[in-house]
Amino acid sequence: MTHDKAQNFTDIKKNAGWLKMLPAFLQPYALLMRLDRPIGSWLLLLPGLWSIALASGGITGFTPEIAMIFVLFCIGAIIMRGAGCVINDLWDRNLDKMVERTAQRPLAAGTISPKQALAFLGFLLLLGLMILLQLNFMAILLGVLTIPLIASYPLMKRITWWPQLFLGITFNFGALIGWASINETVSLSALTLYIAGIFWTLGYDTIYAHQDMEDDIKVGIKSAALKLGQNSRKGIACFYAVAFALIAIAFTMAHAGALSLIALAAAGYHLWHQIKNWQPESQESSLATFKSNRNFGLLVLCAALI
Repeated sequence: MTHDKAQNFTDIKKNAGWLKMLPAFLQPYALLMRLDRPIGSWLLLLPGLWSIALASGGITGFTPEIAMIFVLFCIGAIIMRGAGCVINDLWDRNLDKMVERTAQRPLAAGTISPKQALAFLGFLLLLGLMILLQLNFMAILLGVLTIPLIASYPLMKRITWWPQLFLGITFNFGALIGWASINETVSLSALTLYIAGIFWTLGYDTIYAHQDMEDDIKVGIKSAALKLGQNSRKGIACFYAVAFALIAIAFTMAHAGALSLIALAAAGYHLWHQIKNWQPESQESSLATFKSNRNFGLLVLCAALI
């Protein structure tokens, strides 16, 4: 397989955007949290916002309290995505040195020590706990349950061809927490939305994994991209089809109106467009297609708010 090498492909852009405006001693920590690459925070956040919107009956059911929960989820997603990245990089710091895309990450490059990263992780988890404690008991319980999942996810690519499945299980807990934060319970609608999110993640993270296939083979890392091989497009299309069908079912179970379901069709078209235009052999195309899932998530959110 031939990948685009024109830009010495890496996910570290030290001089990108606002990052260069930070004091020099903070820049490695911002990179460690991936603050320069917010797509992960979006993908963690959106299933929770879908669930909050459906549980509250759309925008017309919003109250100041629900709006505050929205804000808490936004802040919490940034913090917990950052914490997850720290955990991931602690586990993977030796592997990251051998992968072109990740070799310049702060722990792999040595700009932050493991002890410094652990201290920073403790700070982030404390902030996350402070936000979680603003929610009701059921939401807090569900939030606590995510910690062992977050901690163990980086190990999955060492033991299974389907680490993307485990990421989906971990990353979409917001769909359950969001519903619980409104109704203090987890309904069948929320569970359906959660499973939909798992299949969505299976799709977009398999696309993401295509960036590293050559390096993963060299260092012995497993992924759904390697498992599916030439059948990746068909496999991802199936994952997306299941995800979209389950989202539509969750909307129906939550008594979303006809306008919401009609608006949801735009999200379905977006997934089709992804599959049609994605170029698996191109790292740049894989990254761009992966990032476009933020737009899919926002389309689903707009439909849920109607």
